[in-house]
Amino acid sequence: MLTTLPTVHTDALDIAQAMLEGFNRHYRLFRKASAEAKERFEVADWHGQQRVQRERIEFYDLRVDECAEILARDYKASTLPMEVWQMVKLHYIGLLTNHHQPELAETFFNSVTIRILHRRYYRNDFIFVRPAVSTEYIEIDERQELLTFKAYYPKMETLGQTLREIVDNFRLKTEFEDLDRDIGFVLDELRAQVGNVRLRTNFQIQVLSSLFFRNKGAYIVGKVVNGFRSLPFAIPILHNSRNRLYVDTALFGEDDMQALFSFARAYFMVEMDIPSAYVQFLRSMMPRKPRAELYNAIGLQKHGKNLFYRDFLFHLRHSSDNFRIAPGIKGMVMLVFDLPSYPFVFKVIKDFFPPQKETTREQVMEKYQMVKRHDRVGRMADSLEFTNVAFPRERFDEELMQELQHFAPSLIKEEGEALILRHVYIERRMIPLNIYLQEASPEQVEHAVIEYGNALKDLVAANIFPGDMLWKNFGVTRNGKVVFYDYDEIEYVTDCNFRKVPPAPSEEVEMSGEIWYRVGPKDVFPETFGPFLLGNPQVRDVFMKHHAELLDAAFWQGHKERILAGHVHDVFPYDVSRRFKNRLPAAEAEQRDPT
Repeated sequence: MLTTLPTVHTDALDIAQAMLEGFNRHYRLFRKASAEAKERFEVADWHGQQRVQRERIEFYDLRVDECAEILARDYKASTLPMEVWQMVKLHYIGLLTNHHQPELAETFFNSVTIRILHRRYYRNDFIFVRPAVSTEYIEIDERQELLTFKAYYPKMETLGQTLREIVDNFRLKTEFEDLDRDIGFVLDELRAQVGNVRLRTNFQIQVLSSLFFRNKGAYIVGKVVNGFRSLPFAIPILHNSRNRLYVDTALFGEDDMQALFSFARAYFMVEMDIPSAYVQFLRSMMPRKPRAELYNAIGLQKHGKNLFYRDFLFHLRHSSDNFRIAPGIKGMVMLVFDLPSYPFVFKVIKDFFPPQKETTREQVMEKYQMVKRHDRVGRMADSLEFTNVAFPRERFDEELMQELQHFAPSLIKEEGEALILRHVYIERRMIPLNIYLQEASPEQVEHAVIEYGNALKDLVAANIFPGDMLWKNFGVTRNGKVVFYDYDEIEYVTDCNFRKVPPAPSEEVEMSGEIWYRVGPKDVFPETFGPFLLGNPQVRDVFMKHHAELLDAAFWQGHKERILAGHVHDVFPYDVSRRFKNRLPAAEAEQRDPT
């Protein structure tokens, strides 16, 4: 025993150090990509920003694979006794003392361990089911540039000067169009929000130290603190047509922040030394938003996924309702179920599809990954992908079990009291749009149809053609926003051929109901959407009033040509009526977005 114990200790410490080195390499690359977003923004390199956004999502799995390979090669990790793995975890916890990203490092440890060990070892002894290292009050470098946020202490008469100082302190190298004028607009909005309340002794403006970059925008994020009251805000900065910067609007309040950090939008690029401190600050602005979604929003989706799963297990322990087939029209590709008490749905790919669905499991998975990499522009729900998830078998009602056994037998396995799902997607639950329209008032129908058309226009602007545009494939959020969530038929707009239906050779052929024209695999005929979507007269009237162009091939083709020419559209996470350009003379407003 005395001769083998030092070897076990040495191996365990070396393995723990190798795993932490693997994580540190990952976070260095992640942070570098996020920090360079500022330079790409300054030179308006939108295609570069999109490319790095896509690549950054792949960083984590690449580093996990690298680390697992090193452990397999150098330590024969999968053959080590469990006593060693217990020691590895203990050494790893010790190495995280004074680490600035301990929660992320724990998640990385879990990912590497799960790559190596059999599923039966996924328990507290070998992975971090609960965090072992606190992220509260992590000691930070005393250098000012590493502070999570900076506090400013203005008087009411110096608010404008302070707002100007806040913008200047980010040291953007590109000149502003007219920063003093824009600061005046922000000041007007801020005074309208603060009103005539008496400024308390500790009146301050707290601003996160890094800009938040997404699509073509840079966002200043912070909060105004006045006594016991706190007002969150965000200030978006954009480029005009002459490559000058301008402040586009000012967003205030939790609802605006929830929309900006929505689960249906792409992840921000933010340069952070201590992510947990950023999340803590953001939660003070949006207390209703789960920490998991905030970690997702700042690009740390793997840790967000880890937190989500912890919350899910907690909910299972404190609930008693059963999983069931989700309400709505059943899909041909995905089997969807939910837990009534839980605001998410679970989606598994069926083992077989009807003949009209010419696709494969691998192709469907690639579509979901395509959405993960893409700018979702507030119109495509983010999804969490899990493998080998254990559910309590007794919580599945029999109808759902029969559906799983019939449509997805390859994805389920029963182990004792657990039902293992080999692959599942989890998404935020929404009201299917077709169900919403059936139960809606006339005013709600009008709003929903307008939102549906706006969703399609935002998607096409982002180079996404949804494929199946039926109402059932869209959902309505609690704020009334329409979001797309069925991805098995999506395509890039630039890969589609948008065509008009050619004239029929004769009236008899036209009336026969048979297609008289050739249809290629990527051909789309927008004028044929109407019969499938607009059977309800009220829906048709609203749609044709606001979105008739969606039935015209020229609309889609025009967007395709602009995208192919290199144009990147602005899609705003706020209503365009709030933009400051609406206060400018027409000629100046045109410079802000001439297209």
